[in-house]
Amino acid sequence: MAGVTFPPFPDGAPARAVVDLDAVTDNVRALRGHAPSSALMAVVKADGYGHGMLPVARAALAGGATWLGVATAEEALALRAGLGGVDARVLVWLLAPGAPFADLVRADVDVTVAAPWALEEAVAGARAAGRTARVQLKVDTGLSRGGVTMGDLPGVLRRAAAAEASGELRVVGVFSHLACADEPGHPSIARQAAAFDAALGLVEGAGLRPEVRHLANSAATLTRPDLHHDLVRTGISMYGMAPGPLLGAPGEHGLRPVMTFQARLANVKQVAAGEGVSYGHLYTTAQDTTVGLVPVGYGDGVPRHGSGGSAGPGGPVAVGTGTDARVLRVAGRVCMDQLVLDLGPGAAERAGDVVTLFGSSDGVAHGATVPNAQDWADAAGTISYEIVTRLGTRVPRVYLGDHRPTEGEAQP
Repeated sequence: MAGVTFPPFPDGAPARAVVDLDAVTDNVRALRGHAPSSALMAVVKADGYGHGMLPVARAALAGGATWLGVATAEEALALRAGLGGVDARVLVWLLAPGAPFADLVRADVDVTVAAPWALEEAVAGARAAGRTARVQLKVDTGLSRGGVTMGDLPGVLRRAAAAEASGELRVVGVFSHLACADEPGHPSIARQAAAFDAALGLVEGAGLRPEVRHLANSAATLTRPDLHHDLVRTGISMYGMAPGPLLGAPGEHGLRPVMTFQARLANVKQVAAGEGVSYGHLYTTAQDTTVGLVPVGYGDGVPRHGSGGSAGPGGPVAVGTGTDARVLRVAGRVCMDQLVLDLGPGAAERAGDVVTLFGSSDGVAHGATVPNAQDWADAAGTISYEIVTRLGTRVPRVYLGDHRPTEGEAQP
């Protein structure tokens, strides 16, 4: 991470995830530049994609975000409590029957109505809370996941208009979600945009006047300014990762990855040629060599699909720093608590040396000497979102920047 100084590695700690909160702030500023006429929602669900919900939220607000988005009621209430009196709108969008609508209304959270039943529970929650509920309608425009169907929408709008007239709720937003925005030019994008426009026409025809209309996720924020509307929702891009490999490297969009995942070699030893390495002997040493044991595994979130051997190269790991760094691949199967690197004959590494599984770079696929989360996603056949969100509680988060967690604040 150029220009950023890491603190010493915690004594005895086998691994750490360093979270650069200033990078969050800078990324939000860069994303606002991509959508200068729209407000920006920082999506901090799943504990801030594994980075820490509250510190990331504060850093995003410092960069100019005015909205925060979460998936669950528990997340929304924890976010409101943790932020105290900070001025920010919070939207929660994944609610099941029986969700604590009254608590959400009392906490001044915008609640999503994504099905007819949710409108009735939002009204009931408003009555129980003794205040008007702020509601956002989610419309299914073609993802076939959450959202009111176009067939159900007229009835929902009639009921919402009546509840708004009686003061039980106010429809403050209408939104939808794109299925293939990370594939620029995919025909579904145009179809969904047209369906969203049609839904907005029905909303207006019902006499509702929402404050915000939003459709653009990270990918559309970067590639489709015509879909920015009043608000863009930035998730993975805010954490410094491109929404998909087709969108290039983070640096091409003015972004830098926020998290660096490091561990320290726990053992370094000589192994003869022809020896099998790790469970199943997927990897066999081609020569007398030196192997290094890295004390992290799938119990910490390292994908087991990043194992390396006869079926293909394993996940990438940087050994050393700067221009002297060597990118090696996992040798053999990733275990629950550990993985192995073939350091090569005559390797100079020693137990205690730091290795980087992924960090703040454009990644080895783009010529960097340190892998990024996308490199691991490519090795494991998944997406960068999963790589960062799956890091477990055994990996302590170390925060850098102006918005570090306050003393005693719960961290993963």
